[in-house]
Amino acid sequence: MRDLLYLKDEQIKDFIQLLYYAYRETYSDPKEILSKRFFGPAHLRILNLIERNPGISLGDLIYKLKITKQSINRVIRDLLKSKMIKQLKDNADTRKKKLYLDKEGKIFFDTVYKKQKNRIFNALKNSEPESVIKFKEVLKKIING
Repeated sequence: MRDLLYLKDEQIKDFIQLLYYAYRETYSDPKEILSKRFFGPAHLRILNLIERNPGISLGDLIYKLKITKQSINRVIRDLLKSKMIKQLKDNADTRKKKLYLDKEGKIFFDTVYKKQKNRIFNALKNSEPESVIKFKEVLKKIING
């Protein structure tokens, strides 16, 4: 079996650092837009998950973010108060509340998304198709452990 140089400690440390920088830059692009609403990265993560999963329950949101109910409450209250999201009772189980982006939340999310999209789009556009596919596969494997 050939020696996989990219599995050496120094290369793995480089990958971890690159992942951090990619995350930092992707989430710093919309920082000005977020700060105008006094929102931070936690607000954006929740908006993103609700946009991608309309009708997500609070429990599922907590599970996907791997955080506690206590730590999510303030952010949810901020988003409800600012009319970014809305909670609707689940028809099947009225104890559960489903979360959706409100009209204002959709507009706000789209504004933030456009800022982030430029960086990701340009990186993908300037990469070989095979490397984009392999990159996505590697990211999924990192996420799934």
